[in-house]
Parts: sequence; C-alpha cells; structure tokens
Amino acid sequence: MQYRVQGIVIRSMDYGEGNKIITLFTREHGKLSVVARGAKKVKSRYGSSAQLFTCGDYLFFKSGQLGTLNHAEIIEPFHKIREDLHKAAHASYLSELTDRMLGDQEGQPFLYDQLKASLQAIQEDKDLQIIDHLYEMKMFVLAGYTPELEQCVVCRENAEPFAISVGMGGMLCERCKLRDPQAIPLTPGAYKLLRLFIQMDVRRLGQIDVKPQTKQLLKTILRAYFDTHVGLKLKSRDFLDQMDKYGV
Repeated sequence: MQYRVQGIVIRSMDYGEGNKIITLFTREHGKLSVVARGAKKVKSRYGSSAQLFTCGDYLFFKSGQLGTLNHAEIIEPFHKIREDLHKAAHASYLSELTDRMLGDQEGQPFLYDQLKASLQAIQEDKDLQIIDHLYEMKMFVLAGYTPELEQCVVCRENAEPFAISVGMGGMLCERCKLRDPQAIPLTPGAYKLLRLFIQMDVRRLGQIDVKPQTKQLLKTILRAYFDTHVGLKLKSRDFLDQMDKYGV
C-alpha cells in the first residue's frame, strides 16, 4: 500500500551498508517506520530528508512492518537546531518523548502540530525549558495524567493552592497539605504557569521571561510527576542533565 504523508523525523538509525530506518511522526497516521535506501551515502537523494527533526512530505510503499521510501520533499529542515548543541539536545528530548509515549500508527493531529510548533520555537530561540514543559504537559494530557490544578485533590474545595502532591496527582490546599508529607510547596508564579502549560497551544508561544527560581521549581515538579506517573528512562533527558551538571 502506498502512503503520502507529512511527517517529522523523530528517530533515525543506520540499517545495513548505506541505508537508514527513519521513524516519522505523521499528522494522520501517527508513528511510521520507513527504510530510506542509500540515505547514508554522500550523494543520496534521501540524505537530508532522513535527518533528525526534518519535516517533510514523504511518499513510501508499505507491505509489512517497514515501509520503503520512494520520494521526499523537505518542508522545514530545521538546520539551526542541528547546528546548536543545546537546541539539538532539547529537540532530541521532545522527539524521544514522542517516540516512547506513543504507539505505532496512532493518529494525533493536534500533538503533531504541537511538536512541529515546539521545533519552530526552539529554532526561533525561545526559552528551551519552557518549550519542554509545554510539550511535556501535552503528553501528560494525552496519556491521561493531567494534574488536577483547579481544586484540592483531597477535599475538592476550590481553595488557594498551597502545594502539589505528585503521588495524588494534583494540588493540595493549606488545610490538606499534611496528607502528603512529600508534597512540593507551590508559589503563585509556578502555579500560574502549570495551569498555562495545560491550556496553551505551543503555536501561540511568544517570548516569555520566567525567574530562575520559578523555572527550577517547575522542573522539579514536572520531573517528579513524569517519573511517578510515566516512569520511562530517556537517554535524551539524561544528556540534558549532564549538560546542566557540567555547565555546558
């Protein structure tokens, strides 16, 4: 069967002498794996279109698990991302997150648009950590792990948020804060941004200025939330941590 899709390369691996297997995240069909024959060769017609983060139109034939690429036209190469270590590291994290959390051939048009917009935002020098958090929250919502931020998860009152319980999956009011000794205290700024991450379309992201201490708190909360409710080990996240640790 022949497919014509618009997709983003979220994984690329060598296959045999001169070939690559690329995983495309497509708008209509979700994840699809395709063999790009000769893509490793210097003068390959698929060399650029098989590179990580490339967005393009892909035509391929598929009869089994893997398709065979017949034609590709690049829409957005995202050169600036691949040329910058920090940008590439964050884009790799979003790509691996997508690859690991989605099953094959699960069409997700909205999430596709969010990933494409996230890569565009990375290329445009917008805040890398905020882009990560926006996209992470979209993945939480998709997977059914949306944190409860409208009311206390214990008493269900619409009270002032005091802390967030990662284990209970949402905010705690001051009266119920002792129900989880591990709850992380919330600041008004962090609470506002967490709610914004749930509601905001990445395509509407402008330049945003967040205090370093607020960004650190957001990172602590969302890392703990991911590890508790999703629990995937991501190489790209480990690499980001190493870059932070050594000040790269």
